[in-house]
Amino acid sequence: MLSGDLFGDLPTVLAEEEIFLLADRPGARIEKIVSTGQASPPGFWYDQPFAEWVFLLQGSAGLLIEGEGAARELRPGAWLEIPAHVRHRVEWTDPARPTLWLAIHLKS
Repeated sequence: MLSGDLFGDLPTVLAEEEIFLLADRPGARIEKIVSTGQASPPGFWYDQPFAEWVFLLQGSAGLLIEGEGAARELRPGAWLEIPAHVRHRVEWTDPARPTLWLAIHLKS
């Protein structure tokens, strides 16, 4: 049995976003992601071969989906499912406090 604290020991400043693997099973991979002002590099888009369900627990972020005119502003409690091969990028994350994400990669 595994357990932990999603909010425990959150860093306030990171050189790069941190990704912690919480579980990896045949149908899903679950990650805790901590951002402290990071964003996707200019011109970079995620294009993943699997769906991703994202839940913002703390902080805030701007997530741009290719083809949409503006980034979606995510606040605590916001979630979305990004289908496979839908290009997206992180435009910004809160530089004043850690942004905590829970990401579930849904393998087919």
